Amino acid sequence: MTPPRDKPITLQTLRAMTRAGTPFACLTAYDATTARWLERAGVPLLLVGDTAAEVVLGLPGTIHCPLDVLLALTAAVKRGAPSTMVMGDMPFMSYQADESEAIRNGGRFLTEGMADVVKLEVDGSWAPLVKKLDRAGVPVVAHIGSRPQRAKHDGGYRAAGRTSAQAASLVEDARRLEDAGASMLLVEAVPELVAEQIVEHTTVPVIGCGAGPACHGQVVVLHDILNLTDWQPAFARPLGDLATPLTEAATAWIERVAARDLGTHPYTMIDGQSASPAPA
Repeated sequence: MTPPRDKPITLQTLRAMTRAGTPFACLTAYDATTARWLERAGVPLLLVGDTAAEVVLGLPGTIHCPLDVLLALTAAVKRGAPSTMVMGDMPFMSYQADESEAIRNGGRFLTEGMADVVKLEVDGSWAPLVKKLDRAGVPVVAHIGSRPQRAKHDGGYRAAGRTSAQAASLVEDARRLEDAGASMLLVEAVPELVAEQIVEHTTVPVIGCGAGPACHGQVVVLHDILNLTDWQPAFARPLGDLATPLTEAATAWIERVAARDLGTHPYTMIDGQSASPAPA
């Protein structure tokens, strides 16, 4: 088990790792207990993603994640992993409709959600909002490339940057968002060459999600690498199997209950007391 950290992980920590060429890991988390174990494992950055809509709430897509639910889950993760950097994912329609509302909601993630940074799915046209969030003191991770919140608009989940024009546009998006004050970038589902260009033309930490090894950090959904989802993306193949022991433990409990085999009961009556009903 990794020893306790001397100091909390912060943006300065990740910037130092980036300058030193030390890749850093990021995983999703949605509850305090899991976050506690991930912190003990040494994971420096946890993302409380809007994927909670799917893996926690059983909803059909990320756009259905309620803001108040995500705020509560983000705070739970931070309480479970107080020395780990926590990224709160701003859900669909928490920042798109109105800039003032976006700033207020970003602030709620820092106060109610106890997040260290917030993530927005954006392109370069969102640079003015990123600048206003930065001015308000809300550190932003700009999520570019494939953006799941736009899946309905785009007709499904798609890789990004697969043509020269698209690649150039993504690099320009990254530069504009950094110039606007983005503290980090998250690049999803792009060819390796595109991620390499983004890393080369920016100075902030770049987190990849299916973007290849050039990125400074890498993030996947925890449930994918634990084999708890029925389908995993190609860049997040299982590294362990919690599905089998979980199913086996549940089956064993069913069998014990059916056999009334609950072991020695831990509670007894106080000496001299009886469980007989009192006389009428």
